[in-house]
Amino acid sequence: MTNGESANRARLVAVFGGAGFLGRHLVQRLARAGYPVRIGTRHPDQALFLKPMGKVGQIEPIAADIRHPQSCAALMQGAFAVVNLVGILQEGGGRRFDEIHAAAPGRLARQAAEQSVSRFIHISAIGADNDSPARYGRSKAEGESRIFEAFPQATVLRPSIIFGPEDDFFNRFAAMCLLAPALPLIGGGATGFQPIYVGDVAQAIQAGIERQETAGKTYELGGAEVLTFRELLELMLEITRRKRLLLPLPFPLADTLARCIGWLPNAPLTYDQMQMLRRDNVVSHEAASESRDAAALGIAPQPLRTILPSYLARFRPAGEFARRSASSYAKR
Repeated sequence: MTNGESANRARLVAVFGGAGFLGRHLVQRLARAGYPVRIGTRHPDQALFLKPMGKVGQIEPIAADIRHPQSCAALMQGAFAVVNLVGILQEGGGRRFDEIHAAAPGRLARQAAEQSVSRFIHISAIGADNDSPARYGRSKAEGESRIFEAFPQATVLRPSIIFGPEDDFFNRFAAMCLLAPALPLIGGGATGFQPIYVGDVAQAIQAGIERQETAGKTYELGGAEVLTFRELLELMLEITRRKRLLLPLPFPLADTLARCIGWLPNAPLTYDQMQMLRRDNVVSHEAASESRDAAALGIAPQPLRTILPSYLARFRPAGEFARRSASSYAKR
């Protein structure tokens, strides 16, 4: 191996879940920064679209599943940093919260420590809490605990809702508007959110890899503004130029509905998600006051009104050609 090849391997970043929504933005960012990237995915053939984001041989998709220790160990071989992006919002297909969010991340951290990996970055969620009413939130908190036990110098990032061209929030509700005459306001739509742009989260991950002062800390990542669920839907309707009734759905009724349909594959809402909506999803006062937020990582979050029109315009009645400039939204 030449000195150049040795130095290149010393910068190798192994990314679990690199072919997903956040993963593709992270891989592109790391490639532009000169990092060789090894992507762990259950279906490497479906991640080949990432290879042109880097130079020849810079990006390498490899078959790996965080539930299978041997494949994970192989992915980490010779890596300087390991990033875990894998998470689920709904159980199914043999994938459960306690395994994907708790047991597997703890196992990854232990393997990374055994292989003398320098940096371990884990994407959690602002809702991570041992006392969360949702199993999702409790499993995320358990995962964080297991990670720090195995790899004390790990960096954990807790984003609020992540938005961007391939997101599952704004795109889902905009698609519902194509057919539905009304949209549900779970719990009256009062739950607060602090959506953060996917590119800003990718930047935070790179900061976690490069900045030693992030070791052993948990950061909460929120966007430029806090909006209620109702306000987010109203903004989406404004940008897509559609009028829909926003129908308040009290939590007891939403819970009952979720119990009836939540077991279906790709159900629009599950009982566990209803419990998550009972708490605001915003950066805590503690994180902000202790410099454990996006600003502490040198990030100036992108405003929703600057980004959303770029990918929601296609949902307008006349399509994306009925375009209003993004700057017109930013001025509102």
